[in-house]
Amino acid sequence: MPQPLPSLVACPDCDALYRRRDLAPGEKARCARCGATLYKAPGLLNPDRVLALVVAALICYAIANAMPIVRLSAGGITHTTTLIGSIGVLWAENRGLTATLAFATALAFPLIELSALLAVLIAIRTRPGAPFVATLLRGVQAVRPWGMIEVFMLGVVVALVKISKTAQVVPGVALWAFAALTILLAAIVSYDLRELWNLRRVEETP
Repeated sequence: MPQPLPSLVACPDCDALYRRRDLAPGEKARCARCGATLYKAPGLLNPDRVLALVVAALICYAIANAMPIVRLSAGGITHTTTLIGSIGVLWAENRGLTATLAFATALAFPLIELSALLAVLIAIRTRPGAPFVATLLRGVQAVRPWGMIEVFMLGVVVALVKISKTAQVVPGVALWAFAALTILLAAIVSYDLRELWNLRRVEETP
């Protein structure tokens, strides 16, 4: 994989320009004017490892949305549900805003981010000069703050703790898949997307 060429880097907060320098492992370059992080030294993750994490995250995402999240038993009645089924119930009960937010933050935006990042990582290896790479990178940065899988997981855990006082709660496969997805997304987010942009620019350099 080609290494990024020395270049100027702009502060994401105040637009001050600096010349990129090599950093020791674990170091960060910060803006002298406002203190924002300019870039970080490459860590353990590289594009190939991030690609593996993204594929694993998509597999967990598919399992999490296809299998039941939890099984509840109370009074001899057992009920199971999936995330999509829960959103459907909210919609049917005229809680359209809540259903829409749940669908967007727990389903749509994470899937858009992972799919776009997968396309970028594949394109970096095969067609780094493709114009859609830059568009997808901007799209990933735009939707990333709206994906809230970790918030969803926290809400589910709190709800299950409360429900466990009145019913028997058995975690489903989807709950464990969501937990794994949360960990994978945390690792993916730790990778600086600007490294992919630099790799794209290197490939375009004659």
